[in-house]
Amino acid sequence: MDIPQGDFEGFIFDHDGTLSLSMHVHFDGWIDSFRKNGGDFEFTREIAQSYAGVGMHDTVEILNERYGCKMDPVQVVHDQEAYFFANLDKVKPYEPVVNFARQQAAEGRPIAVASGGIRETVIRTMEAVKISDLFDIVITQDDVQHSKPAPDLFLLAAEQMNVPPGKCLVFEDSHLGIQAAQRAGMASCLVQPDDPS
Repeated sequence: MDIPQGDFEGFIFDHDGTLSLSMHVHFDGWIDSFRKNGGDFEFTREIAQSYAGVGMHDTVEILNERYGCKMDPVQVVHDQEAYFFANLDKVKPYEPVVNFARQQAAEGRPIAVASGGIRETVIRTMEAVKISDLFDIVITQDDVQHSKPAPDLFLLAAEQMNVPPGKCLVFEDSHLGIQAAQRAGMASCLVQPDDPS
């Protein structure tokens, strides 16, 4: 993790794949849900990673168009979430990023989560890996109109931290998230943890 140097006043963290090692469980949940809902295409880890950071319902609509499917986004997301919650014990914190966040908070700097996930899922996952006490500001896809690579999540997080966008550093595991940070006028750090699966 190569953290850029700078006079940063606020720190924004993506959740899945950045603070929490959860992407392998989400991936298995997508596979399970697509099978149940008529998604007969091959869903690979590369495809999954290419949509990391995109809102879940948006992802289903994109895949419908890409593969000519007619999956119901609401049902697909419901089934994916059910699988994820049933396997929440497989999710672990990513200690290097969590420890960095704790250090910033201990030194009095504002920190926030900005996730393309659904609020309930993000909160429950943060509770499961015992980091929910660390973050007062949690922005999710429920709070904005456009998911990543739009800058909306990060700009709202900066606003709630009361920190100018140019003084924020974003931690992200997806290239769409890095694009979103750039569009928000923020510096970024690409996080690439080893997949625990």
